[in-house]
Amino acid sequence: MVEKVWHVIGNGDLAAVYKFRERVGKKLICNMPPFEMPASEVYGTAMVDFKMMMALTGGSVNLDMYPWILGTRPRMWMDDPKQSNFYLKYAPNVREFYTDVPKYAKNATNFNCGMMAVHYAIHKKKADVVHMYGFDTLFDFNMRSITDLYLNSDRGNINNFRLIENWRPVWNGIFKEAEKTTGTKFILHHNHDKLKITTRDNMSVETYDLKEEKKKSKIKSSGEEITKEQFNNMNRHQKRAYEAQLRKGILG
Repeated sequence: MVEKVWHVIGNGDLAAVYKFRERVGKKLICNMPPFEMPASEVYGTAMVDFKMMMALTGGSVNLDMYPWILGTRPRMWMDDPKQSNFYLKYAPNVREFYTDVPKYAKNATNFNCGMMAVHYAIHKKKADVVHMYGFDTLFDFNMRSITDLYLNSDRGNINNFRLIENWRPVWNGIFKEAEKTTGTKFILHHNHDKLKITTRDNMSVETYDLKEEKKKSKIKSSGEEITKEQFNNMNRHQKRAYEAQLRKGILG
């Protein structure tokens, strides 16, 4: 039997390690991808927030090119009679609704889009293996996200600490549940393996030496990181994220 392999690309700084290898399997992104992802390579983008629905409604974010997998709050938004124009415009984009919020998350607010995408891959798509990129909060006190470039977020230390304290137990629940029920294996991709959550037999970490990977990568720091055409085809949020990653030395 062929393994069902899924890749979930989060929005943390180290999501860029996804680009260091060829990745075979289905791909899920979270809101807007942190780098250019051709629509043909993306199974769907997971969205869970009212703020994202508002940004799509106002036109500040465009995700028309991807199929959408919408969580509990976007479902409420779509069902609101006041949003009938939004529904009529974007209904064709909706691949499906996924409103399963596990009890250990307590509520939809604690269940972010990365969690939803991973949970969806496990329980709806019956993944045998889930690769995870850009889930930096599982390793570090690092709440930076590409999403912050187009949605206002409180990234003060107090709120960051509160979110991490809320999120890490949910991740523990996701991995524990999968270990006991589906047998799904998880491969987390980062630049070190010091996880800040409970490690389990169904979890492993693939680490990258960023300096060595940059040498091997086709993406260079000489001003030819990508082709001019590829850069021009990015939207403004992706350009800003790409340039930020270059400044941090992740890509170049």
